Amino acid sequence: MDEDSDDDFEYGEVAVDSGDELQEEVDEDLETALESIKRKIKPGHGNEDPATVKVHPVMAKRPEVLDDFFRNFLIKMQLEKTLETFQAEWYELTQKGILTEEDVGVVPDIYLRNQQMDDNVKYLRTELDKARKIAEHAESMFDNLRKERDFHRMHHKRVVQEKNKLIKDLRRLRDHYKHFEPALQETKDKYERLMREKSMLKLDRDKLTTKVANLEQSLNSLTVKGKDMEATKASSRKSRGPTAQQQAELPADDRPNPWLNRVVPAIGEGMQMTKTFEGHKLAVTDCKVHPKKNIAATCSDDGTWMLWALPSGELIIKGEGHKDWIAACDFHPRGSHLVTGSGDSTVKLWDFAKTSCAATFTEHTQAVWDVAFHDCGDFIVSASMDHTVKMWDLTSQRCRQTLRGHVDSVNSVCFQPYANNIATCSGDKTVSLWDARTGLCMQTFYGHMNACNSVAFNNRGDCVVSTDADGVVKLWDIRMVHERLHINSGEHAVNQAKFDPSGTMLAVGSDEGVVKLFNCEEEGKLAGVLRGHTDSVQSLCFDTEGTMMLSAGSDATFRMWS
Repeated sequence: MDEDSDDDFEYGEVAVDSGDELQEEVDEDLETALESIKRKIKPGHGNEDPATVKVHPVMAKRPEVLDDFFRNFLIKMQLEKTLETFQAEWYELTQKGILTEEDVGVVPDIYLRNQQMDDNVKYLRTELDKARKIAEHAESMFDNLRKERDFHRMHHKRVVQEKNKLIKDLRRLRDHYKHFEPALQETKDKYERLMREKSMLKLDRDKLTTKVANLEQSLNSLTVKGKDMEATKASSRKSRGPTAQQQAELPADDRPNPWLNRVVPAIGEGMQMTKTFEGHKLAVTDCKVHPKKNIAATCSDDGTWMLWALPSGELIIKGEGHKDWIAACDFHPRGSHLVTGSGDSTVKLWDFAKTSCAATFTEHTQAVWDVAFHDCGDFIVSASMDHTVKMWDLTSQRCRQTLRGHVDSVNSVCFQPYANNIATCSGDKTVSLWDARTGLCMQTFYGHMNACNSVAFNNRGDCVVSTDADGVVKLWDIRMVHERLHINSGEHAVNQAKFDPSGTMLAVGSDEGVVKLFNCEEEGKLAGVLRGHTDSVQSLCFDTEGTMMLSAGSDATFRMWS
């Protein structure tokens, strides 16, 4: 028989404890609990009565069992399927008794400690990231504040420097003003002395007036002989005729314009340079075509003007007489004279028949920039740096009108075809229309943002083109008095723009050294670019048929295009 069988086991008698011993053990446990409570009372309160001491509850931490540890871990990691499998297998093994007490005991402290430390590390890393972001934000704010501080410090230093400079200027002006005080006092004394002299002159004038009145009375009492002598003298003066100088008259305003019914083909896009003319030593500033012959006139910064035969390029006449550069020239409508305007402030009229200077007009006080003939041939207009435009009468050889209104140099001037109106443009960024009869400004066009360099009418006389130093070309409708077209030709200053005889194409010369053609009927579309000059294009002109164009440039040449 097996020794381990239950039937052979000997059962001993279990002694039953008496009630007194159980009571003693309970009392002993109560005393032990009270002692432990007393030990947990805060220091300094040990002598207090235990009945009056407030006992703070103490929460005992229960060790975590192994299966709860696994469950908590799986729940934390959200491993729900693994958790269900673990619980099913755990309970099955527990029911079968396969898992012993050692296997299902509490989690060792080292694992709990590691878990706590891991949680603390994650928490501290999170806090570290937050602190790092806060530190980066604070650093950027610090950099911005430092930059603002440096900016304001620099601004403050600049303001201080400007203040010191202004203080020095004020002191210098104060010292300068002190030197003027004696001069002011001297001027004041001189003024008072002149006023006294003026009073004395007034008294002398009154005395002389009285004396003249007495003399007139004496003259009235002259004898009949004296009266006869005066009558004889008057008759002799009458026989010599009037002394008033004759002067030309402007034609009527209602003259017909032959270009209104004349049809001229527009210049084509295929214009090419056919010849280059060289003869001047410096820049060629202007060129004009003779109204009746194949002759061109040019003027230059070398102070000379020349006549050339076209298209051969033979030099016909070379004119000298100006003391400075010549800015512009123009033919007489009948082709018998040439007018030039120069930097010596004079306007000269040259007679081809006599090969000499026929007249010199010297009333301008500064350089003359442009000149133009009236279509009747009796008047010339000139534009000057002295802010004025003067109209000269060739019959009386004197100034008939002075147009004043621009506040800067007048750079270009021209007559309206077959009319008595004058167009001007100025460095004050305006274009103006004037009545040659009255000398009054009829209309001013505003729109340019820089100094205007040239102005020109089309042959019909209903449109005027103006250019400025910003490379802008504007077309103005004279009848509607408004801007008709705006063309931006480029970044270079435009020196001159001219209509072709048809009035549909516009040639523009600029500092870029090229001539650009724009179609006015197609909203200023670029129709072609003529290249050939090696420097700025200063002037342009067409012949009456529109088959040829001349261009003058700062490269000391003028070129023919056809």
